[in-house]
Amino acid sequence: MLLESGDIDPVDCISLYANHTINGGAMVTAKRTPLDLMDDIYSLAYWLTASEMEATELVNNTYLNVYNDSSEAEVLKIFRSCYFDTLEQEDAFILPETPCFPLESHEVSMLKEFADKRLSVLLSAIVGLKHRSISRIIGKPLNTIRLWLSEGRKSLVYGKLLNAST
Repeated sequence: MLLESGDIDPVDCISLYANHTINGGAMVTAKRTPLDLMDDIYSLAYWLTASEMEATELVNNTYLNVYNDSSEAEVLKIFRSCYFDTLEQEDAFILPETPCFPLESHEVSMLKEFADKRLSVLLSAIVGLKHRSISRIIGKPLNTIRLWLSEGRKSLVYGKLLNAST
């Protein structure tokens, strides 16, 4: 809205494309709500599952556990947890559960680490998160995330990381 003096009212200056507001001449990023993240969450889910049906189910499961006032990091942590739940369900049919071979075996932990590497690269590429934010979501040290992102980007060149079946 233009004021009578010809100045721009900072409250009314919202860029529809960049989701920023002008505040005293500086651009301030608006807080993204869980609903704002839905497209990114679906893209992450599709890249991780390679299936529209599984991606939709993963998004639905995520949003069943999200509150309207959840932060971006909380939504992404819940998404990660829901994704790991689907991995565990798939592995329940592959790996026998016995006292000598529990579901939380070395193979399952390696599968989860591989999934975290993939998710780290996707959080950087799709959602645009910085290394520190990814570290908080994944729950790994910053240097580990930096290494995973470096390895993941190199793997993208060869098509190994994101196209590998889980």
